[in-house]
Amino acid sequence: MRIFLTGVSCIGKTTLGKILAERLQYSFFDLDEEIELYFGESIERLRSRYLTGHSFRYEVGAIALKDIIFKRNSSDSVIALPPSGLKDAYSKTIKKVTGIVVAITDAPENILKRITFYDIDSKLIQKELSDEETAYHLKEIKKDITYFGKTYKRAHVMVDIAGLSIENSVSRIQDTVQSYFGDAFERKYQEWKTRD
Repeated sequence: MRIFLTGVSCIGKTTLGKILAERLQYSFFDLDEEIELYFGESIERLRSRYLTGHSFRYEVGAIALKDIIFKRNSSDSVIALPPSGLKDAYSKTIKKVTGIVVAITDAPENILKRITFYDIDSKLIQKELSDEETAYHLKEIKKDITYFGKTYKRAHVMVDIAGLSIENSVSRIQDTVQSYFGDAFERKYQEWKTRD
């Protein structure tokens, strides 16, 4: 089964998704990374060619997502989506397959602690924020939560990880997915627990 994770930037989709996939012995895909691999260029450089996020999602993002879903062995996988993961082209693609969409939520202050910056070529930038920059980014995170939160209501389930450790966050997601899928998920998890 496919488990799609969505949420605002820096909420932890990649970190949590990798651990969840390892627990279940599933494949893991990060859509942003897969877009870069598929097109051989950084996300920022690709986005700069399109006037809107809508056109980028249809002409770039959905192509990479379809490649993951339909051309690779992704039937048992965890797929981390970008913040816009439940908008237009992405949503239409996801609806064509069986799976569960999990929207991850957290407090803005927690997300701010995990904030990362990248240059136009997707290289990590080490940056210490001033008080003014901290206030600005906290405000932007809150805006993103409000803006994307409308689309996250389309998810099958929402999981709040506020105040949880990484391992407990993964466990909460896992328990929520298990409740949604029932016995099939439980069998996969038990296989993982008893492997050598």
